[in-house]
Amino acid sequence: MDPLSGNRFCLDRTETDTDPSSALILLVFVINSFFCATLLFWLQPMFARMALPLLGGSPAVWNTAMVFYQAALLAGYAYAHWSLSRLGVRRHLWLHMGVLAIPFLFFPIAVPEGWLPPTDTNPIAWLLMLLMFGVGIPFFAVATSSPVLQRWYSATPHPSAGDPYFLYAASNAGSVLALLSYPLLVEPNLTLEAQGRAWSWGYGIAFILTALCARGVIRARAAIPSPATDAAAGPAPSEAPSWGLRAFWMLLAFIPCSLMLGVTTYITTDLASVPLLWVIPLSLYLATFILVFSKRKLLPHLMMRRLLPIAAIPLIFILITGSSEPIVGITSISLAAFFIAAMVCHGELAASRPPARHLTVFYLCLSTGGVLGGAFNALVAPFLFTEVAEYPIAISLACLFGLLGTNVRRYRDFRASDFLIPAGLGLLTAVLFLAGDHWLALPEGSPPARALLAAIPAVLCFLCSRQPIRFGLAVGAVLLAGYTVDGGHGRTVYAERTFFGVHRVTMDREARFFRLIHGNTFHGKQSRDPERRGEPLAYYHRTGPMGQVFEAFARFPNDRIAMVGLGTGALAAYGHPGEEWRFYEIDPAVERIARDARYFTFLDDSRANIEVVLGDARLSLERSPDRHYGLIVLDAYSSDAIPVHLLTREAVRLYRNKLAPRGLLAFHISNRHLDLGPLAANLAYDAGLYHVFQDDINVSPAQELEGKHPSEWIVMAEDLETLAPFLRDPRWQQLPEDNNIRVWTDSYSSLFEVFRRRN
Repeated sequence: MDPLSGNRFCLDRTETDTDPSSALILLVFVINSFFCATLLFWLQPMFARMALPLLGGSPAVWNTAMVFYQAALLAGYAYAHWSLSRLGVRRHLWLHMGVLAIPFLFFPIAVPEGWLPPTDTNPIAWLLMLLMFGVGIPFFAVATSSPVLQRWYSATPHPSAGDPYFLYAASNAGSVLALLSYPLLVEPNLTLEAQGRAWSWGYGIAFILTALCARGVIRARAAIPSPATDAAAGPAPSEAPSWGLRAFWMLLAFIPCSLMLGVTTYITTDLASVPLLWVIPLSLYLATFILVFSKRKLLPHLMMRRLLPIAAIPLIFILITGSSEPIVGITSISLAAFFIAAMVCHGELAASRPPARHLTVFYLCLSTGGVLGGAFNALVAPFLFTEVAEYPIAISLACLFGLLGTNVRRYRDFRASDFLIPAGLGLLTAVLFLAGDHWLALPEGSPPARALLAAIPAVLCFLCSRQPIRFGLAVGAVLLAGYTVDGGHGRTVYAERTFFGVHRVTMDREARFFRLIHGNTFHGKQSRDPERRGEPLAYYHRTGPMGQVFEAFARFPNDRIAMVGLGTGALAAYGHPGEEWRFYEIDPAVERIARDARYFTFLDDSRANIEVVLGDARLSLERSPDRHYGLIVLDAYSSDAIPVHLLTREAVRLYRNKLAPRGLLAFHISNRHLDLGPLAANLAYDAGLYHVFQDDINVSPAQELEGKHPSEWIVMAEDLETLAPFLRDPRWQQLPEDNNIRVWTDSYSSLFEVFRRRN
């Protein structure tokens, strides 16, 4: 199929090549395509950032928002397809300008007042409604720009009008610019309110540019002889794409979108759910569209197809071993493999694109596939799987259908061995890991040992790479087997997946402890020995910083304590009769697990009066009386990711207002990837609080055997006298103010400094 066929202006190219007005039309369309896409992809992280604090900083906020954005994009593409096919270009010009005028009634962009998330149900439906009412109409209007502008341009006499897909590359370049500039330039320098106002002004500019495009089309078409003015005219009308080809387009759009959200969740779960980490995978995703739809192919499609098997093999090591170190290397490998897979799938789409007269059908199929991919990850997978299985599924589909592409002949060349060999590799993987964990007694949670075992099926997978069906199924079978057997954290006895992540209760190999794990991070443990079940373990051990905090707190008369983050409820072991303890927890599943006496009994056994308040901690704390708590403990991390809105200037101001005189404010800042000590110290200096810090990393083998984990804590107070017990203890120290780290606020946060210091 020749994508350049059907150009009805080919006879007039000699006359228009040197026409200045034709060049001006091209310039306006390119600038407008670029600018509209910039607005579209600036709006995405901006509004998600506005909604993020309402839902505890969960990475699922971005995935759910992406589903909405893709659905709105699909609606925009459907509108473009229907209206252009029914009305033709000339009448559509007037309709579209009216549609673009409607969003002016909804400015500036902001979260509507009075919207609070539910505390006892899954918040996905609430978040989708918030997005619809908060940003739905403006997003829809801008989302129509890409197919509309390309179809308008195809109706001009410009020599390149027969193949307007280069405008899609220009729009994706604007998208990438918006995504990269948002965390690096926009977010650090503009408050969210200022961002909303700036976006409104930018939309006004886009409206003017679109009006200029419409005027250019009208004038250009008026200059064309009447036989060519029919929008449907052409020397050889092309055949409409078959339904089979449309299905392939949707499938090849589904895979990279699902893979993008999967790799985003994989990265943000162990770092932080912030725009910087959202936009990197999305920027790579859009960059692939730029590259494959550009007239000059910088990365040939054949080269990408050959690189895909090479890039997929390291992911087998990473996903099966459950390794998260080194974070830079693992993140780089994951992003590189995603980029290559997206290049392969999108390259197949570009190679099979139809002539311009069927352009809107093509984009409608792409958008439909994107919506299905996003919905699969954000809406379907959390209910089907107790693990993040959609990520390896998307990898397998990319290896299978990305290499097969839209060439139907490739699908006919398969044999029974293409199914039997992958099944055998999956079985081999399961046997190897069971042997390593139970028969060879390899160290529990040892990524190097698991990687050594994974080398055998990984190499065998690569040997299958010349047969796409066999290779794709082999990758899927090996990853499935790796997810099914013991993941290196002991035997899983309970697993539950919610909007906020995957929670697993595991038992160590010696059956001494129950552990609560989120992602790859322990969130508490309890001894199965009845005589030790009341001991706080892990990060809360009595010989660690928290034991010293509660020893100091016992000197003060205030008996009201607030805990932000529940986990296993281990801190409740420090409770005394008459004390009022209130745990703030955003995920109802965590409370269910902590109260399940089959695994954890800290809440039931505590001598204090225990209350659990569900909902985001900042929103819930605002409703408590001022100067109420003698101790506030911040321990609300999902996996190793940081709820950024709990470590900002505004958050510390709230904590201080709720802290009683001579009260203590304790932050648990243990993190494998980020050095949060200097940031927390700077927050203390900024708030006029005194602080002490302890890095309790010297855990002896005997202490580790009995259940203690290394941890880092920082404790703040309004006066030095309150901190006197800590100042006399050499294990505690004061950190100097670090001028290289800017204090985080609700409108600004940056991972660069704290990440670099740790790594």
